[in-house]
Amino acid sequence: MGCGTSKVLPEPSKNSYVSFVKSFVSYSHRRKNFDNEPQRCKGKQKDLWSIGVTQLQPHIQQTTAKDVQHGDSKVARYRAKFDPRVTARYDIKALIGRGSYSRVVRVEHRATRQPFAIKMMEVEAKEGREVCESELGVLRRVSHPNVVQLVEVFQSTRRIYMVLELATGGELFDRVIAKGQFTERDAARALQMALAGVVYLHSLGITHRDLKPENLLYYHPGADSRLLVTDFGLASFGNKGWSMMTTCGTAEYMAPEVVLRIPYTCQVDMWALGVISYILLSGSMPFEDDSRPRLYRAILRGRYSFHGVPWPSVSNHAKDFIECLLVVDPSSRLTATQALHHPWVVTMVASLSSMTNLHRSISQNLRRRASRTSASSSCCPSSTGCKSSRCRSRNQDSTNSETPLPMPNAH
Repeated sequence: MGCGTSKVLPEPSKNSYVSFVKSFVSYSHRRKNFDNEPQRCKGKQKDLWSIGVTQLQPHIQQTTAKDVQHGDSKVARYRAKFDPRVTARYDIKALIGRGSYSRVVRVEHRATRQPFAIKMMEVEAKEGREVCESELGVLRRVSHPNVVQLVEVFQSTRRIYMVLELATGGELFDRVIAKGQFTERDAARALQMALAGVVYLHSLGITHRDLKPENLLYYHPGADSRLLVTDFGLASFGNKGWSMMTTCGTAEYMAPEVVLRIPYTCQVDMWALGVISYILLSGSMPFEDDSRPRLYRAILRGRYSFHGVPWPSVSNHAKDFIECLLVVDPSSRLTATQALHHPWVVTMVASLSSMTNLHRSISQNLRRRASRTSASSSCCPSSTGCKSSRCRSRNQDSTNSETPLPMPNAH
């Protein structure tokens, strides 16, 4: 995924959530036969800044000798495209993602054997060059434990090679699925790390603009792993407090001011974190609809509920945290710093007491929604037509920002 100055509209609203539902239900089903075996259902075109090695395991388990040969030939083909300066220092291991102007490969440093990801970007075309300049402009400015790190850059006439940290611990929800037990304390710890990264980004004048569970990755599989904010294809950099106008992001996580196409600030990231928090604690979405205009109207009204399981078992402090983020007026929304110091985050992270396990309720919500969407998940009501839901889950086939959004009626 990459956007830079060629900004994109979000893909149809249900796909990224449907992919999460499918992965959760798939994992729950297979877990009956394979204890502690991580499972994910991944697409072929997932363009990542950092991508988890565990995400490839379900495919590896079903690989035939012919597939291995085919994979080796693909690696060899991409290896041949790399600048000799890159291959002299890094051993190309596997293609793990692709986008409109880029390919992402897993590599090992030849001297240290440490794994990294390299994003190779085509810069001959103007669009690709603008995308690359935008992403590099952000990544060269950041250095924080909870933000993916740019290690080094190689440049040639046709391509730019960005060496990045490789996150092997999986996406945020991979960890939820794999644990089998998930409490408010677990959610607060994850959100604390995400918030720490966002506080840092906002202090530099960087707005991510596409925060969602798929862009929050664990650095390694261990319980003490740090969580990384990744994928800066839609990020924008400017003076602190500056406003933006471009309509971009992923529909379910769009703030009301983005939907209305009025000037907005970094507070759009806080709305997205409110949506993430709601999903993390319940397994359901605060705003969802197959119809784009109806989805936008729900977002503009800011109406959601805490009805049904597991909300009776969720603390009032947690609900207050969400309510302080999902505020239609961005000036009344918590800032990243305020959210990081919210009583729920502070007390839950420090708590040592036993808490309600929300995993079962989350699983039930996901299965219930999966049964409703299974018949239509492969095709969506969109003016841009139907394509593979997994290929679109990270906005890789999005329409251009010049295409007008259907304007919702706020009333």
